[in-house]
Amino acid sequence: MIGKLKGMVDSLAEDHVILDVGGVGYLVHCPSSTLARLQPGAPASLLTELRVTDESLKLYGFAGAEEREWFRLLQTVQNVGARVALAVLSTLSPADLSRALALGDKAMIGRAPGVGPKLALRIATELKDKVPAMMLGADRAAPAPAIPRGPEGEAVSALLHLGYGEGQAAEAVARAAAGLGEGAETSLLIREALKGMAR
Repeated sequence: MIGKLKGMVDSLAEDHVILDVGGVGYLVHCPSSTLARLQPGAPASLLTELRVTDESLKLYGFAGAEEREWFRLLQTVQNVGARVALAVLSTLSPADLSRALALGDKAMIGRAPGVGPKLALRIATELKDKVPAMMLGADRAAPAPAIPRGPEGEAVSALLHLGYGEGQAAEAVARAAAGLGEGAETSLLIREALKGMAR
């Protein structure tokens, strides 16, 4: 298994990068958010996932562990393969995806190319219970590097300590974050989430 590649960016395309590692050019498919961080001729380090089928070997690359974990998790949903998982991650950041799943926002998930209403509903339904673990930065499959928890993860953790259920806590924090906007502090997220649950 190839878990990480470090080398020089040889060239970039719409959905992949050629990464030169010791004179060998690896074709790595990446979400658009990862590709946007790369520059031809510049050094790059990608966490990777190797997919083997009867016809081919394909490498998928990610800027961080959280993105790679979502890639793996999305593929646990029926009819979601690597191509669709990559499309979802190219359309939604991990934070946006967490929020959409916590809120059951099928329309937001359905913005990804190749994801129709039925598949968006299936993704929202099957992954809703996995959101708290992802928001808290749980990375069971790959212990390193750890995913930063961030304010939303810390707010969910605080609500869990107060005795709220995982799904309830994740949904309340997602709603609070959507209302407060980017960069909201943990204490503010907790306060707004508790207010929302009290209504």
